[in-house]
Amino acid sequence: MQFTKRLREPVMRGEVTCSVRIWRRPHVKVGGFYKLGAGAIEVTKLRQIELGDITPALARKSGFAGIVDLLKIAKHGPGETVYLVEFVYHDAAPG
Repeated sequence: MQFTKRLREPVMRGEVTCSVRIWRRPHVKVGGFYKLGAGAIEVTKLRQIELGDITPALARKSGFAGIVDLLKIAKHGPGETVYLVEFVYHDAAPG
């Protein structure tokens, strides 16, 4: 799971703990670890949501100033399904 450069540090500090993604299908799984910096994020929850579920508060929790900023980054390719990915950052990658 990739993050825009400006979100990497806030994710690693634990300030950003969720991400909205617009995909064709999920690209992560609950319990999966995805490398970020020296550590990794662990996906703790993944659920499909509607576009209307994206609130200004959710956008801020995801590290964005607002809904428009989030939507500029959230869409990956031709996907149309909206997912909310919740995660925790671990300083050391497992293994």
